[in-house]
Amino acid sequence: MELKPYQKQVIDHLNGYFNYLQEDKHPAKAFNRYWEDKAGMYNPLSGDGMRPYKDNVPEAVHLSIKVPTAGGKTFIACNAIKTIFDAMPHQKTKAVVWLVPWSNLLDQTVKNLSDPDHPYCQKLNSLFNNRLSVYEKKDLLQGASFNPSIVQEQLSIMVLNFASVRAKNKDDRKIFEQNGALAVFSQTYKNKLHVLENTDETALINVIRSLNPILVVDESHNAESDLSVEMLQNLNPSFILDLTATPKENANVISLVSAMELKKENMVKLPVIVYNHESIEGVIESAIHLQHKLETEALEMQANGGKYIRPIVLFQAQSKGKEENMTFHKLKQQLIKIGINEEKIKIKTADINELKQVDLLSKDCPVRYIITVNALKEGWDCPFAYILASLADRSSQTDVTQILGRVLRQPYVMKHKNPMLNVSYVLTSSSKFHETLNSIIKGLQDCGFSENDYRGKDVMPENIKEEITQTIPENKSQKETKQPFNEITEIFDPKKISVDINTKKTVSKPVIADIESIAIKQSQEMDQQISNQDDTDYIIQNLSELGIKATYYKMRESVEAQAKQITLPKFIIKVKNLEKFDLENDSVLLDRANLLKGFKLSDKGHDIKFESIVSELYKIDTEEIRNGEYRMSSYKFENPQLQEQVAEYILAKPKEGQVKDIMHRVVKQIGDMYPIPDADIKKYVGRILEDMSTEQLRDFLQHQLSYTDLIKQKIKLLADGHAELIFNEWIDIGKINTQTAWKLPAMIIPVKTSANISNSLYTHEGDMNGLELQFIMEIANYPNIAFWHRNLGKGKGFSLNGYKSEHYPDFILVTKNNKVILVETKGGDRDNSDSEAKLRLGKKWAELSGPDYKYLMVFDKNAIEGAYNLDKAKELIKQM
Repeated sequence: MELKPYQKQVIDHLNGYFNYLQEDKHPAKAFNRYWEDKAGMYNPLSGDGMRPYKDNVPEAVHLSIKVPTAGGKTFIACNAIKTIFDAMPHQKTKAVVWLVPWSNLLDQTVKNLSDPDHPYCQKLNSLFNNRLSVYEKKDLLQGASFNPSIVQEQLSIMVLNFASVRAKNKDDRKIFEQNGALAVFSQTYKNKLHVLENTDETALINVIRSLNPILVVDESHNAESDLSVEMLQNLNPSFILDLTATPKENANVISLVSAMELKKENMVKLPVIVYNHESIEGVIESAIHLQHKLETEALEMQANGGKYIRPIVLFQAQSKGKEENMTFHKLKQQLIKIGINEEKIKIKTADINELKQVDLLSKDCPVRYIITVNALKEGWDCPFAYILASLADRSSQTDVTQILGRVLRQPYVMKHKNPMLNVSYVLTSSSKFHETLNSIIKGLQDCGFSENDYRGKDVMPENIKEEITQTIPENKSQKETKQPFNEITEIFDPKKISVDINTKKTVSKPVIADIESIAIKQSQEMDQQISNQDDTDYIIQNLSELGIKATYYKMRESVEAQAKQITLPKFIIKVKNLEKFDLENDSVLLDRANLLKGFKLSDKGHDIKFESIVSELYKIDTEEIRNGEYRMSSYKFENPQLQEQVAEYILAKPKEGQVKDIMHRVVKQIGDMYPIPDADIKKYVGRILEDMSTEQLRDFLQHQLSYTDLIKQKIKLLADGHAELIFNEWIDIGKINTQTAWKLPAMIIPVKTSANISNSLYTHEGDMNGLELQFIMEIANYPNIAFWHRNLGKGKGFSLNGYKSEHYPDFILVTKNNKVILVETKGGDRDNSDSEAKLRLGKKWAELSGPDYKYLMVFDKNAIEGAYNLDKAKELIKQM
């Protein structure tokens, strides 16, 4: 199983954060700058931007990912673990504590992560070379296949529930107690600084603390209390990744997935169709007939090559609050009296579990109806659950908050031909329908969705609502009349229910026809809404869902119509046998990684001029603070003696040990250079170090940052050279071409804005340096220029996707006859080799794109060959 586009985007966002961390050397600085580039500067007075990073657990980077129910949080986390460890020192023990709030979710997590046939386990095995062990608390306490040597050689995932670490009861206290089975770990401790006060060093909690693990906190909104924060601190983490659909106020959200993105990828059944009936009998009758209708449609779809689906109804019954209340026992018997076979009905409550060992997705399974109260919470998922029928008393609001998410997951993660099978249904009978809708909105929000994701219709007549209200005794307080739905109910009369489901044909019922009409219409409207949204809409929507107020700027009305017609070409590559194409025919957007598939760093030269390096020695971004524990931060070495101690410690080893130690430090500092494998980079760095004398290695350690930067520049230069060679070869044989693919966004969110200059595309444009301002002020009012735009970088603007890593030209100019001119400005002190490569790429883009597209590189002076000095560029632009 591979990542969906929105899931990959989450991993890309996480990688993006680590890039900032590599530069800023501090978690808070990196987080704040990451969001400044996305949403603009933070302003506490206006509320603009993302509020600053919250250091919830000191000495650990703490990030949160917001993904709605059914969005695949666990699969995202499996991929994120590799990304996080890649950002840490190579020698760091790969230990993960996976925390879950409930026992049923714990069982499910352990099963899925351990099962070699499950996609989660398969992904982890592929990422960690089949070296994976998943432990429960009992395994850890017994030391079963859990010892220091094993842990050093694999990815160890320890799945625990919150209670185990909070330790409120005697059974859970076991992880804090002396444990002879784990005594071997205490022999490996470098010191005992990590040992919790009043605990034995052999206790499981101290073994975990010694591993300085990554924490994955599932449903992390349940871990926000002071007690829960203490729980996280007790585990002594190096990194915490929160997974939640509803992050709390102090969460450091690094990525968000919207409901629209899930719907676009067919992960969920949206919108939710809410239909309020006149009576509970009407709810039950509609639920039975709607199930029959959906199953009939599903069978027809299957006969025509579709997937097998057996729609299921969840009856939300009442608990045994009063003797006259309709319990789930009574409901089952009354459903049988109506004519439903007993084998089709199962009960799932806190005390009764008739679903144990039942495979609801099997074609042999007869279950169509499940009776529950609130037992089907997080951790229970069945994509065949389509209908939630609430049997709350008509005089109360219907509370479906805790169970609504169970009907949202889409079967087979695909769009079905019949639109009725692409939405979910909530059937109610409440005189307080407004309050019921509020409950549904709350249920959607708790699942990470919004009030835009349901459509409601109320058919209960107003006179009946008034009658119901009048039957409430006058001496009942308002609080008493709003009792929880499971304490008030009304026994339904089976004689008032007329069902006929023992036929292959759908029985015609006006209510079902009405629901069908609503479902089809709303499903089509949501599909249209998705297709109409552009990237900017998603960005604004996502920021809004996070409560971020971003200042954005729209196109000026006078040029908006023309701007919306402009589409810029991107480089594409012809690829055969693709299941899903990004563009027309058999082509996808070119990725630099395509050009580096055959790149071998091992056979490249390593002659680098290290002369005249002057720098200060810094620790790498991930600092070892004690006993193998790492904190992602960076501090300047203030004490020269400490520099010498580091150098002497490493240089006291044999040459092989010196090279190995320095190599690990350098490779970590170089960071990810995808798609070049880390192993290739290690070998390349090793070759460089092996050729150095002891004095050269000493100097290397004194000026490690500068040496490493030069090595990274060399690798990048070699990779760029190879990528450009392949790029030109593929152009010659027609494998690479250009195709229109990028449109100007409807609005922009620059980090900072510049002074207003006439003829700009947007009401405000992004910040500019001196040369950029000088250039645009002189050409903005040329009679042939329709508008100009200060192109934004870092994923916000237009980039040339060739052999260079995403080249973002400074300006996009559009003439009145619709010619597009990309302009890159350069100061006279810029590196010519980099400029030459960008110029070649830009010229090739213009050549392949056609006569209406031009690329100019403009220098203030000393233009390189093929580029222009400012005065000449102005003259040429005026003639276009």
